[in-house]
Amino acid sequence: SVVLRTLLDGLKTGYLLPHIWLTSAEMLLGLATGCLIGFLCGIALGENAFLRRVLYPYIIASQVVPKLALVPLFIVWFGFGMTSTVVITALICFFPLLENTMTGIDHVDPQKRELFRMLGATRLQTLWRLKIPAGLPVILAGVRVAVVLALVGAVVAEFIAGRAGLGAMIIASQGMMDSPLMFALLVAITGLGMLFYEATLFVEQR
Repeated sequence: SVVLRTLLDGLKTGYLLPHIWLTSAEMLLGLATGCLIGFLCGIALGENAFLRRVLYPYIIASQVVPKLALVPLFIVWFGFGMTSTVVITALICFFPLLENTMTGIDHVDPQKRELFRMLGATRLQTLWRLKIPAGLPVILAGVRVAVVLALVGAVVAEFIAGRAGLGAMIIASQGMMDSPLMFALLVAITGLGMLFYEATLFVEQR
């Protein structure tokens, strides 16, 4: 009851709203950037075997490095605040879209692919009208995973690089030994994550 009262008071007074908006904006910007780059790179690597052989090992190597360990480096490059958080979030969202896009456009019915070839479709037409539509369920599954990871990435990045936002508020409440506020922030993050996930499901259904 104390946690719930703390959360409601923070929402009513508007104390938590700027932090919620900031974390949401960082999450959405990082999600959009990471998903777009991951989707385009997934198509490039999925369509070009040579690029895949050359670049994929380096992409894997970049993903096994803990993102939290890179935050101090991004602070040096981009400073404290929103930019560093968005970059970290984009890096986290990049790989699910890359992997799912490559998988989606690769697993196409061979008979449909042969039909397109017999009808004289170009490589671009085959990609745009066959491979991407056929791989869309797998690609959108990657988007769902990226949505969850984006919020986690934004909050964790705010632990170190953020001066505001829900992650920074958790660190501040921990420093003040304010447990009700810390749990209230965790409830707010959970609610935010569920809201964005349901929105993703709605877009996928459409």
